[in-house]
Amino acid sequence: MKHLLLGFIFGISLSFISWIVGMIVNSILMKTEYYNKLSNLNFIENKGLNKTIGLTYFKWAVKNTFFKFFNQKLKVDSKSTDLAQLRNDMIYSEISHLIGFIFVTFFAIFKSFEVGFIFGLTMMIPNILMNLYPSLLQQENKRRIDRILKIKTVANKV
Repeated sequence: MKHLLLGFIFGISLSFISWIVGMIVNSILMKTEYYNKLSNLNFIENKGLNKTIGLTYFKWAVKNTFFKFFNQKLKVDSKSTDLAQLRNDMIYSEISHLIGFIFVTFFAIFKSFEVGFIFGLTMMIPNILMNLYPSLLQQENKRRIDRILKIKTVANKV
């Protein structure tokens, strides 16, 4: 029980730290040729699977709790919102969270051997909720923006 609680608390702490690590590494990655490839990641394209893993509930929590105050750049205020810029901001957030997820995962694997499997496993719970799910949500929102931008492009050609 001790490892369960301590792993969870350590996972929360490390996940917050991983956000900063993710932003720093992402800022460096932006200057490479690989960044364009990373900007088109899509792990789960199936809406049904997103719903099955609880992304709908996570989306509700982000929109209706204190999480909505975390990244104010990632919201549509009006019809005049620059969707291309919003998409770029989402890509930055998505990749930063993925880097953070990988960062904490390495720590969880290390701590699984050093402290115990339960400790490492419970570290992954906050990591999934604070890094993986936000990244998956950004991917879903990015796909929605892509559909809107595609419709606007077709409408402008007509």
